[in-house]
Amino acid sequence: MLNQLSHPERAIARHEVREIEQRHTMDGPRQEAVLDEEEDMVIIYNRVPKTASTSFTNIAYDLCAKNKYHVLHINTTKNNPVMSLQDQVRFVKNITSWKEMKPGFYHGHVSYLDFAKFGVKKKPIYINVIRDPIERLVSYYYFLRFGDDYRPGLRRRKQGDKKTFDECVAEGGSDCAPEKLWLQIPFFCGHSSECWNVGSRWAMDQAKYNLINEYFLVGVTEELEDFIMLLEAALPRFFRGATELYRTVGKKSHLRKTTEKKLPTKQTIAKLQQSDIWKMENEFYEFALEQFQFIRAHAVREKDGDLYILAQNFFYEKIYPKSN
Repeated sequence: MLNQLSHPERAIARHEVREIEQRHTMDGPRQEAVLDEEEDMVIIYNRVPKTASTSFTNIAYDLCAKNKYHVLHINTTKNNPVMSLQDQVRFVKNITSWKEMKPGFYHGHVSYLDFAKFGVKKKPIYINVIRDPIERLVSYYYFLRFGDDYRPGLRRRKQGDKKTFDECVAEGGSDCAPEKLWLQIPFFCGHSSECWNVGSRWAMDQAKYNLINEYFLVGVTEELEDFIMLLEAALPRFFRGATELYRTVGKKSHLRKTTEKKLPTKQTIAKLQQSDIWKMENEFYEFALEQFQFIRAHAVREKDGDLYILAQNFFYEKIYPKSN
């Protein structure tokens, strides 16, 4: 992926990689050693734009030094979520064989990639967060025009366009068209051509299949804290301390706010909801939400308004043969 960066970015990235590899060489012959299960772990967060992905990723960056893992941003040219076949091969090879970067947390706006197609024995752990489709589109619409409080000085692609989302929908503008809702389904569907065929029923079914079978956990923006809590309980090697960090400083310092955002009217929402594309994206969102709430219901209990992770609820018995 270094080939897709600008020359200064590429030089900086290569310098950072070289420093880390040299540090590992000085620490000992780790390259030749077989990593244990936890040290060989790789997480891929193929983040959907405008779903609180930056907010969540910043928590991973804050914890990486303390919890001793690496965080790497997958920077694709023009944020293209579909990789070329040759880049897919390079990416899979990097993820699986780059021992100096393990354990590793990779994040970027890239659609799901099936590592099994490349003969990989141990696949990475996929996680993701999705959002109500209309809320996501509204946030993205204003983000392109006004940016956010994360990098307020950065000039955005549609800067200067003062048209509200309501006005855009009323005029039938392209930036707010129902086709722009088609994003979360293809991100989960993957790199097949049909995934990016707007309104494809096959793509939605494949996205649902992948969510259930290929993703460790998929949360929702509206319940981000619960998503973080479940990750900490299940994957403490990476997320130990994440819930407390989010509760104490994360909600204020990590949450990225799109500026100048105006909520759409009921009439605007109703017009978008007439679209078959919205119906499919919303069906997928409701499917993901139901799955997340099912997982949460079996993992936590509520007491005095707070959620608590359940302790281990199974044990082993009747173990034979008996030891002497």
